[in-house]
Amino acid sequence: MGKLFGTDGIRGIANEYPMTPEMAVIIGKSVALKFKNEGELNSIIIGRDTRLSGNMLELALITGISSIGVNVLLSNVIPTPGVAFLTSSLKANAGIVISASHNPFYDNGIKIFNRYGYKLSDKSEAEIEKLILDNNLGVYDKPINYIGSVRQVKDPLIKYSYLLKKALPDEYSLKGIKIIIDCSNGATFKIAPDLFSDLGAEIIPLNISPDGTNINDNCGSEHTENVIKKVLEKKADIGIAFDGDGDRLVAVDENGNILSGDKILAISAIIMKGKGMLANNHVVSTVMSNMGLVSLFKEKGINHSMSQVGDRYVMQEMIKTGAILGGEDSGHIIFSNFQTTGDGILTALKLIQFMKEEAKPLSELGKIMTVYPQVLINVHVSHKPDINDVPKLADAVKHVENILGEKGRVLVRYSGTQPLCRVMVEGQSLGETEKLCGFLADKVKEYIG
Repeated sequence: MGKLFGTDGIRGIANEYPMTPEMAVIIGKSVALKFKNEGELNSIIIGRDTRLSGNMLELALITGISSIGVNVLLSNVIPTPGVAFLTSSLKANAGIVISASHNPFYDNGIKIFNRYGYKLSDKSEAEIEKLILDNNLGVYDKPINYIGSVRQVKDPLIKYSYLLKKALPDEYSLKGIKIIIDCSNGATFKIAPDLFSDLGAEIIPLNISPDGTNINDNCGSEHTENVIKKVLEKKADIGIAFDGDGDRLVAVDENGNILSGDKILAISAIIMKGKGMLANNHVVSTVMSNMGLVSLFKEKGINHSMSQVGDRYVMQEMIKTGAILGGEDSGHIIFSNFQTTGDGILTALKLIQFMKEEAKPLSELGKIMTVYPQVLINVHVSHKPDINDVPKLADAVKHVENILGEKGRVLVRYSGTQPLCRVMVEGQSLGETEKLCGFLADKVKEYIG
């Protein structure tokens, strides 16, 4: 058994190790043991997206958790950030989300939040992983009178909607705004259309009929073609596309142009700074952020630091620096005044609020940042050695870095959730950037593919 936790929890093909019912029972026991308080009332919240395997894994987690004497609170289908909020607001010991985010339906995963609604530190994950892999949890089974109970959280989506509305001014209205909403047949399929409609927006929802297998299937944040088409066809003010578990967002302006997380972060930072709302004048992004974002923050006098990839690492850096805004180019944006993790719906609400307050179309706001040409190639790999331990590959990276100098950069890193090596090259010329990225991708295939 190898390392279980990746960038964002444990993930794999459903019904194959480690995403089997048998493993989910052990994971449930391990999480319960890690977070339970002896002699106190204990509970763990579970939420899930719309995948076919979600119920199967949920039942297995319930079995494991309750066998340790911890109660289970079910929030059913709900976005990942909704579980983070419910965990802290209902004072649960921990929260678990069953989801594989933007991956196809046949994948699934388990994400864990601590009692405060934050994703786990590396140390906490290592402690849980040790419990899982020791695989002797039967010794912790409790007598029948100590078994935990299982009950439903009352109106979980209404509770989560309340948090989202609190991020806007009182009695805020989106009347006059036309929005295309792509819910990816995932966890936002009910709450997002209901919320935006309730706020007065004219909405045209897409992909709100999940069947267990159509989550992320040519829709959502990974496939924005239909959103772009509908925005132009319906002359909408904005298009918003969520991933399967609703913790990230890709936006489309009224002209059909995509705004990735970096641009959303740039717009938010500049407007918040102008209103005196950017605490510590600091923003956090990741090492995958575009050089255009770095240049913009330097030009505008905004302090900026980078974390490793993963919104939990962004959040950790935000806490360290006192920042209240951070995010990833993939669309995980954190407004920590309101939320403890990336939240796609919250990000969409704030972005539309900025559009209204600035009285500018999204295309105009998006001009604030110049995006450097960036090429990313994902290469399937058979193993994941340290790049520096593969001398010929390390030399190839240095060769490209020398060619780019200070006018570009190279980032070669492994996916934390899939057998992939991500090769990213940025430069001032698209043609040269594509050529250099292709060169490095070929080297990755040659040496570790």
